[in-house]
Parts: sequence; structure tokens; C-alpha cells
Amino acid sequence: MHDPIADMLIRIKNGGNAGKDIVEMPFSNLKEAIAKVLFTEGYIASYAKKGKKVQKTLEVGIAYEGKKPRVVDVARMSKPSRRFYLKAEEIKPIKNGFGLMIMSTPKGIMTGGDAKKGQVGGEALFKIW
Repeated sequence: MHDPIADMLIRIKNGGNAGKDIVEMPFSNLKEAIAKVLFTEGYIASYAKKGKKVQKTLEVGIAYEGKKPRVVDVARMSKPSRRFYLKAEEIKPIKNGFGLMIMSTPKGIMTGGDAKKGQVGGEALFKIW
């Protein structure tokens, strides 16, 4: 696996499409920070760190609206092969405000809207809607 963030996003999307309640993935601090933002914005129902030392996993609860999963699709912007950076004034709404951009900034992982309000740019990780 060369892109753990893309793996995390696809596991969440596929888990929702398959009707699962929880998906598991290998743990990392970056994935936990992304899960925290997605939980705050309502794209996932829950997240929890499980296990100790080497066997740590991240359990993510899938959020649904009725019977449809909350995560319809994801698009990776910055990849390991090509990093994608945006200045604060270059940040635009995703899907006319119905989507969300997650960014890695000097102030931590945050949404594109929060980064624009805080006048901070950074690496655009992915779009989710």
C-alpha cells in the first residue's frame, strides 16, 4: 500500500456501499486526525483507536442518511507522487457547499472552509461529498 489516506477513504466509502456498520484500518495519528474532522462534520458516525503497540487499528463507524451512506464519493487531490498545495485565497467551495475539502495546514488537519476563515493555506488532501 503506497497511499494510506486513499486506502482509508476507500474503506469508508466501500463499507458504506456494502451496508457495514464499522470498518477497520491500520492506525496512524494522521488517520485519527482526519477521522476527527470527518466525525465533526458528520461524514462518519464514530471513530475509536483499538489495540496496543504494533496491533493498533482505527475503527470507523459509517454514517447513514436513512439507508443511504453519508459518504457518496471521495476524490484524492494530493498524492504521494504529486503534492497539491493551495493558498487561503485559492480555496473554493466543493459541490456548491455540499462537499468538503480536507487540508493539512500548519495549524493541523482542518476543512477548507476553516482554513479559509483562519487565512491559512496548506496541502489539499482530498474532497468528500
